[in-house]
This record gives sequence, C-alpha cells and structure tokens, in this order.
Amino acid sequence: MSARIAVVGGTGKTGRAVCAALQGSGADAVPLGRSAWIDLVGALTGCDAVYVIAPNMHADEAAYTEAVVTAAQRAGVSRLVLHSVASPYVPAMPHHVGKAQAEDVVRRSGLDWSVLQPGVYVQNFAPGTTIRLPYRAEAPFGFADLDDVALVAARVLLEQGHEGATYELASFRATAGELAGSLGSRVELVRPRQWAAAEGKGLEPRVRDWLLAMFAYYDRHGLPVGTLPMRVLLERAPRALVRT
Repeated sequence: MSARIAVVGGTGKTGRAVCAALQGSGADAVPLGRSAWIDLVGALTGCDAVYVIAPNMHADEAAYTEAVVTAAQRAGVSRLVLHSVASPYVPAMPHHVGKAQAEDVVRRSGLDWSVLQPGVYVQNFAPGTTIRLPYRAEAPFGFADLDDVALVAARVLLEQGHEGATYELASFRATAGELAGSLGSRVELVRPRQWAAAEGKGLEPRVRDWLLAMFAYYDRHGLPVGTLPMRVLLERAPRALVRT
C-alpha cells in the first residue's frame, strides 16, 4: 500500500512540484488548498505524513504552522516536514523571522519533524526577459531549482532517518547577474523606490515593506547557501548554472 502524504499549500507552485515528485516516487499525494481548512483534521485523517508550505509573506507563519501541527496531532499524523527558507533567523528580514518562529513551533511539536530550508528559486527569474533588479547584480546566492527541492522533499517524507534533521538546500551558487545571463535575460538595475512605485504599487503595504527589507539585505549580503546537502540527498548532481 502506497504512503498517503498531505501537502498543505499543495495547490501553489511549490506544492504542485512536491505532489508531482511524491507521485513519481509511488506515493499518494493529497494537495490541500484553502478549502481544506474548513475541516483540516478531516483532510489529514488517514495520511502518513504532512508537508507544510505557508503562503508567501504570511503575516503570522508561526500561527499558521501551529494550526497545521494541531490538526496533524488530532488526526493522528505523526510525521511532519516544514518548508522553510535558507537563513531563517535574519532580523533584518521579517518574513524570514516568521519562518524561524514556525520552525520553533515544529521542533516543539512532539511530532517526527524535519525542516527544509531552500535558497532562492531559480524559477523566480524568467528566461529571455528583462529582469528589474532592486539590489546589486553581484549579490551572491545559493539558488535552488524547484524540481530539485521537490525531489528532496519527497525523499525526506518517504524515507526513514530524516527525523530531527534540518537541511539547507541549493542547487548551485551564483550571483543574481550570472543567473540572469545564463537564462538569456537582461538585468535592469532599479532603485528600491522605483520598484515600490511599479511592481510593488499594488501590494499590501506590509508585504511591500517586507520585500523592500529583503532587497536591502540582498544588496548588502546576498543569500549564500551551500550545495552539498542537495547533492547528497539527490544522490546526483543538482541543476547547474548553464552559461549561454
């Protein structure tokens, strides 16, 4: 009998990729979107594990995660894997701190937990376009390919031995400018206030402010992430930076 894995947030970009990887590994993936919260305990009942992906820039990720943890406990699900972010405790980035607080909820849950901490997705950079970058193009990153992350998530969910583990995940290291160039995209550097007046204009003020804080941090430090955990967990080379 195949394992039944609930993916909370399973209808989004990351959730769909994780569900596909689970199905490719022979598991029964159960994508749970917003409607599942009407009866989350019922939705999780009968599942062997749950993967938790909070909405982007959630205002209270700890409370969101606590609700899933409580539902999992009531449904009798003992295995939980949290989708977090690389370098979660960065006081200068509020949404990262929210993920650090969510990790704390999971670690104190009493469940068999694991935490995945991916770097910035490669897929956030559209190929063959002009990318308006509100931070320096030389900023260093550990970029994570979404398909690589999804395959690791499936392995951690289905395989014994990952309980209590926290894995930072990056497929390759590069600067933002190098990644854009490899995708055939052109970088246009813009000031944060220009971004706020254009791309950020229609966003909720809190979200816009959090993103501006993120850009300021990226401009100073980037977001470096090591690549060895991804390589080891995939048991193959992750996606590479392909130069055009």
